[in-house]
Order: sequence, then C-alpha cells, then structure tokens
Amino acid sequence: MLNFYQIARNTFRECLREPIFFILLASALTLIGLFPSMCLFVFREQMKLVIDSSMATTQVFGLMAAVLCASHTVAREMRNGTVLLLMSKPVHRFSFVMAKVCGISMALIVFVLICNAASLISLKIAKDQFQLNYTMMTIYFVLIVVAAFFGGLRNFQAQKSFSSNAIIAILILIPVMALVCYLMPNIQHDEDTVISITNLMKAQLLIFYSVCTMGVITVTLSTRLDMVPNLTVSAAIFFMGLLSGYFCNLDTGNVFVNSFTGLLYLILPNWQFFWLADALADNQEIPLAYIFWATVNAVFYMSLCCIWAVVLFQNREMAKDVR
Repeated sequence: MLNFYQIARNTFRECLREPIFFILLASALTLIGLFPSMCLFVFREQMKLVIDSSMATTQVFGLMAAVLCASHTVAREMRNGTVLLLMSKPVHRFSFVMAKVCGISMALIVFVLICNAASLISLKIAKDQFQLNYTMMTIYFVLIVVAAFFGGLRNFQAQKSFSSNAIIAILILIPVMALVCYLMPNIQHDEDTVISITNLMKAQLLIFYSVCTMGVITVTLSTRLDMVPNLTVSAAIFFMGLLSGYFCNLDTGNVFVNSFTGLLYLILPNWQFFWLADALADNQEIPLAYIFWATVNAVFYMSLCCIWAVVLFQNREMAKDVR
C-alpha cells in the first residue's frame, strides 16, 4: 500500500512539473478569460457562448493534458527502463498501473478544477451583452501573471520547479476569486440570461468525469503506444465518441451493419452524455438522477479501462526498450 501511495504521489508531482502541463493550463485559462470579449452584441446569447466555449476548452485541453501526462509518466518510463527499477522492488504490475491511473487522474482533477473556477469568473465578466466587467477581467489576468511570477521566483531562489509552483499558486488564487465572485450579488442586467450556479456546477462535475475517463483511456493506450500514436488514437476515440450517439443508432436496413454499429456504440464512450451545455442554455433543471447514472457510467467505463490497462501491461516486455 505504501508503494502504491508513493508511485501515485510521484506521478502526480511529475505531471505538475511538466512545462507542457503548465502551458496547456495557461493557454486554457487565457482563452476562457477572453471568451467574454468575443461574445459581445450577440443578443442575450453571451452566457450560452461563454459556457459552451469554456466547457469545450476544458474538455479539449484536458484531453491533450491527459495524453501528455500518460506519455511522460508511463510510456517514457518504459522506454528508458525506469520501470525495471520499480519492478525489481516488491511492486506488482497491477499496483504500478493503478497508481499511475490515480496520479494522472489527480493531476487532471486539478486541471479541470482550475478551468471550471475560471469559467465561473468568465460568466461574471460577461455581465451584459453590451459591456464587460473590465475590472474583474484585469484582476483575473493579473492573478495568472502573479502565479507565473511566483513560480519563477521559487525556481530562482530555491531551484524548485517553476511549473508545479505556478500551478499551485493558480490552484489557490483562481478558485478563491471564483468564490468571491460567487458570493457577490448578481450583476446580470437581464434576468433571462441568469444561469443557475447549482446547475452549472452539476454540468462541470460531468466535465470532471469526461476528462478523467479520457485520462484512464490514455493510460491504457500508453502501455502499448508512444505519445504521438497515443494522441492520434485518443483523438479518434474522442471524436468518434462525440458522434457515436448519432451514427451508431442509424437504421441501415442491414442486420450485420446494425449489429456492428450497436457494438461500436457500446464500446465507445458517449461524450454527449457528459455534455449539458444545452440544458444550461435553456435554464433546464439537471436532475440528481441524471448525475447518479452519469457517475455510474463513468465509474464503470473507467473500471473497464483499468482492467484492460492491467491486462496489456502484464505481458509488456520492457527490457528490450533499454538502450
């Protein structure tokens, strides 16, 4: 159990130390902060556009972060022979794979948590279809710069990782600002454009599920594939999963084709199941039963992928990759 915890913690720390992880996070936060300025003069649709854009950015950048984390912490360790050192100790392959899944999932939770908090701030910035809260927007971007400055200062003074320290600072500053914005009185001018924060948090919870599911899929693929093939296959799974609900349920008139598409629908994750931006735009109440079944779906699919990851890793030859 101690070995499992140590591997999971080191995996989590390695993910945060990767410069590309910080670059992806900073890019996602910058886009989320700029979306309100792109939604002016859209006639009461600014909230919908900000939410759709923010959630889509979180999902896509979360996918890229998942692939890069899995490639750097699993595929690279198998390629350079680091895994052999772990396997020489009392560490089972099952524990190694599950610890990697837990560590990468924790890093992705941090990524999505920050992006979701930034989305709440972005909604407050887009206070009206004809004007923005420039004060709040300025504070938002200043906090990102302050976090980067803190990471650089820690790197200069104590030789600490710039990326991890900057991400920790962002993890503190952005959610605190989102909490302050949430406690502020509603500043929307048009009551029809007000979106329930409770519904928004329910929808953002499902974004957690989708990104974590993709993270487990990338870990499963990283047991056999390197970064570029992993990114290619993961992107294909992502886009096929977005369209599976439509194409796989078409009645082609052929029994064999219908059976194949039905099987494909069962295998592929249906990402539309985790996408509730349309319900938010229509101010529809998201029932707790839906959240429950989405949780069951995500847990079942992630468990299935974990089993496949263990099976694929059991027979993986690692010694031949050592140079």
